[in-house]
Amino acid sequence: MAGAVVLGAGPGIGRSVAFRFAVDGMPVAVVGRSRPTVDAVAAGIRDTGADVLGLAADVADEDALRAALRTAEERFGVPDVVVYNAALVRPDALGELDAAGQLAAWKVNVVGALTAAAQVLPGMAARGSGTFLVTSGMPEPKPGYVSLSLGKAGVRTLAELLDLGYRDVGVHVATVTVAGPVAEGTAWDPDDIAEHYWRLHHQPREAWTHEVVH
Repeated sequence: MAGAVVLGAGPGIGRSVAFRFAVDGMPVAVVGRSRPTVDAVAAGIRDTGADVLGLAADVADEDALRAALRTAEERFGVPDVVVYNAALVRPDALGELDAAGQLAAWKVNVVGALTAAAQVLPGMAARGSGTFLVTSGMPEPKPGYVSLSLGKAGVRTLAELLDLGYRDVGVHVATVTVAGPVAEGTAWDPDDIAEHYWRLHHQPREAWTHEVVH
């Protein structure tokens, strides 16, 4: 079993998804921008007895992201499942951010997912199997979250493009669209949301779902 890679493995959905795959018996690589955050998540997963690798990388840095994915592959092999959970979540009204600010958000919200896909999907395609899952949100755009609304629309389109390009060679691409604020003990509890990722990965090919809305 080659294992799972979770990009954006901080508190919340990323941590819960990593734990869900680890509990399923898979080795897990967790990647985040902050080394202390990554180490904390990795330590918690290690306590379950799972084989875990913690890597610090900024998804907006193409070289660092590709290097982290190569390191994970060297450790566990071509991954069975990759989850892109990174996002720059911040309020910004129409016209509030300058072009540089919008581009910085786009790098995290969309381009990082494209970089990750370009790095891992060819290997999955060569093997004939694999799952690439993206955390989405903002099913309807919100004027108070312009950069995030644009980013989530963009990443859903990216997932559709990846599906068109890779479905016929056995790679399942899907999004989990979270339509509310993530918080433990609410309707958007991260542990509940993590179940969607596990189910999507285990779907038989003839029943593939390409978007789940929570």
